[in-house]
Amino acid sequence: MTESNGTMHIGELAERSGLSLRTLRHYDDIGLVSASGRTDGGFRLYTDSDFDRLILIRRMKPLGFSLEQMAELLTIIDALPEADSGDSELIRGRLSSFIEETITRREALRTQLAMADEFLELLRAR
Repeated sequence: MTESNGTMHIGELAERSGLSLRTLRHYDDIGLVSASGRTDGGFRLYTDSDFDRLILIRRMKPLGFSLEQMAELLTIIDALPEADSGDSELIRGRLSSFIEETITRREALRTQLAMADEFLELLRAR
């Protein structure tokens, strides 16, 4: 149920993101994606910004990034808008490292997919 203030309960976030309630609670417990607020009854409330962070994490997961790496990238992204010129260069360098690592991981997946396609063809040829 979406609240009138633009927030959503964890159930709606789970439905929109395709992640389980258990995963969302775990991410909240470890500080990866924390609820932006709570209802008077103590239920977690999430914003569209929280949803966007969660989708970023979802995109990292199949590439094999660890929870620590996910947290590091979120820290980098959070720091970008407020970084002064000196810090900005360092932060952008860290972001570039993630981009390079993502390209490497994507290529590895592309290779695995090609091997899977070859394997399927071998099986179908029998």
